[in-house]
Amino acid sequence: MLGNISSPNCTLSSPPFLEEICKLLLMVLLIVAIILGNVVSLLVFLQARQFRTSQGYLKASLALADLAVGLSVVPYSVYREASSLASGTAQESSSCSIPSFPCFITGPIFAGCTFVSITTIFLLSVERSVAVLKPLHKRAVVTKRRTVWLILLTWSLSFSLAVVPMISSPDITLQYSPCSKMCIYAFSAGRPPSSPWNVMLLFPAFDFSLLGGTFAINFITFAAIRQYCKARRGLGSETQPGSRLSFSDITAAKTIGILTFAFSASFGPIAVFVVGSVLGYQWCQFSFYAFWILTSNSCWNVAIYSAWDPKFRQGVRELFSRPVLNTASQHPSHSTEGNSSAPACVAVLKEIFRPEKA
Repeated sequence: MLGNISSPNCTLSSPPFLEEICKLLLMVLLIVAIILGNVVSLLVFLQARQFRTSQGYLKASLALADLAVGLSVVPYSVYREASSLASGTAQESSSCSIPSFPCFITGPIFAGCTFVSITTIFLLSVERSVAVLKPLHKRAVVTKRRTVWLILLTWSLSFSLAVVPMISSPDITLQYSPCSKMCIYAFSAGRPPSSPWNVMLLFPAFDFSLLGGTFAINFITFAAIRQYCKARRGLGSETQPGSRLSFSDITAAKTIGILTFAFSASFGPIAVFVVGSVLGYQWCQFSFYAFWILTSNSCWNVAIYSAWDPKFRQGVRELFSRPVLNTASQHPSHSTEGNSSAPACVAVLKEIFRPEKA
C-alpha cells in the first residue's frame, strides 16, 4: 500500500523496548493465525465436494491471497524487527523509510493481495446477487469455467495495478518503514513529485469504488431477501417455484455481507493514512495500526465462515475426522499417503472443465 512520504528531515524517536516486543509478538501470532486459518479454509474448499462451486472457488482464491500475506509479507516484517531488537537498533526508529531490496517483492505482494481480496469479495457479492434475484438463471450465468477465468483475470489485474506507482514515476520507490513495520511505497528523499495526486490516490480510489459497488449490490440482495421472507410469511410455505430461496443461499449472502463490512472496517484507516500522507502529514504511530489492522483482516475470513456458515463447520469436522476414520479402517502405505492431495487436485480440475448442465 502507499505509505508515508520520506523527507530529508527525519525525526528520531525512542519507542519503549517492551512496546517493540509486544508488537513483534503480535506479528508472530498473526503469522500463525493467518497460515493455519487459510490452510484449513483451502483444504475444506478443495476436499469437500459441496464446496466445488463457483462460490467455493472464489472463497479459495480469497484464502490464497490471505495465505500469501501470511507467508511472505508478515514474516519479512518479523525478520526486520527481530534483527533490529537483536542488534539493539530498535531504540532508534525514525519516520524515514529504509531502502530494502526484498521490499520490491513483499510490497507488491501485499498491495496485489489486497486488490485480489476486495475484487473477490465484489465477485462473491455479484454471484450471490444472481443466485437471489435470478435463481433459475444462476447455472447459465455463473459457471465454474467463467469463475476460474474471472479469478485469473483478477489476479493478473491486481498485481499489475500494484506496480503502477513504481513504473509511473521514478520518484516513488518501495522502502521498509520502521513506523508501520512494513514495506511501503514512498517518495525518494528530497524528491517529492510536483503532482502526486493521481498516483498516490490510485489505490484508495480503486478500493473504495469496488467497496461502494459491493455495498450497493449487497443492499439490493438483502432487500430481495427481505421481500422474499415477507412474502413467505404472508403466504405460509407456499411460494412460487422460480422464486424459492434455500437456507444456504440466504446464509451465504449474510456471510458475504459480513466479509464486506469487515474488509471495509479494516481498509478505512489505511485510506485515511494515505490521504493524510498526500496532504503532508506523517503519522508514525497511526501508520502501524492502520497497516496491521488491514493485515489482520487476512485471518478473519475463517472465523466468519466458522460462525455463520454451517456447511463450512461441517466441512472442518469432516476434514479433521477423516484421517481418524482412515486410520481405524485401514493402514495406507507411505506411497499412498504421499500422494493423498493429488486425487483432490485432479477432482477439482475435473469439476472445472466438466461441461455445465443446463
